[in-house]
Amino acid sequence: MTQSHKEEHNTSRVGWLRAAVLGANDGVVSVSSVVVGVAAASGVTSGTVLLAGVAALVAGATSMAAGEYVSVQSQADTEKADLAREAQELRDQPELELQELADIYVARGLTPELALQVARQLSARDALGTHAREELGITEELRARPFQAALASAVAFVAGGVLPVIAATLLPQARVGLGVTVVTLLALTVLGALAAHAGGAPKAVGALRVTLWGAAAMALSALVGSLFGVKA
Repeated sequence: MTQSHKEEHNTSRVGWLRAAVLGANDGVVSVSSVVVGVAAASGVTSGTVLLAGVAALVAGATSMAAGEYVSVQSQADTEKADLAREAQELRDQPELELQELADIYVARGLTPELALQVARQLSARDALGTHAREELGITEELRARPFQAALASAVAFVAGGVLPVIAATLLPQARVGLGVTVVTLLALTVLGALAAHAGGAPKAVGALRVTLWGAAAMALSALVGSLFGVKA
C-alpha cells in the first residue's frame, strides 16, 4: 500500500506574505523618513522625535490596514460574484459547463475521451470547486482574505517602523540622520532576506532588491526635504 503525503508549497503563504513584506518595508522607510526629518530640525528634543515617530507608526499602521482591507475585499467581492455566476451556470446548463471543463483538460494535453471522463468524475464530487479552480483560477490557498491581509499589514508596519524610532531615541541628535539611515538599510536587508526565505526564493536576491528600492525611496525623500530647505 502506497503511503500518501501532503506537500506544503510556498504559494499557500502568498496572501499574508505579500501584505507583511509590504507593511514592514513601508514601516521602516516611512517612519525613518519622518524621524530623520523631525530630528534634523533645530531645537527639537528627543521627546518630540519620539512623539513624531509614534504618530507616524499609528497613522501608517491604520492607513496600511485600511488600504489593504479595501483592496483585498474588492478582490474577494469579485471572486464571490464570479462564483455565484458559475453556480448559476452549473444549475442552468450543466452539460455545457461539463464540456467547457473537458475542453480545458484537452487544452492541457488530455485526449477528448479522457478529458470528459475526468471532468465528469471531478464534477460529481465538487462541480463548483472544480470550475472555480480550473476555469476561474480561484483556489483555497490563493483566495482573498481581507482581514488577514489587513492585520498582517498593520502588524508588519509597526514591527518595521518601530526600529527607526528606537534608534532615534537612543542615538545622539547629531547622529540621528546617519544612524537611522544605517539601521533602516540593515533592517531592509534582513526583511528582504526573510521574505525571500519564506517564499522559497534566493535570499541574496530578495535582500538586494528590497534594500535598493528602500534606499531609493529614502534618497527621494531626502531630495524632497532638501528642496524645501530641510536638512535630512
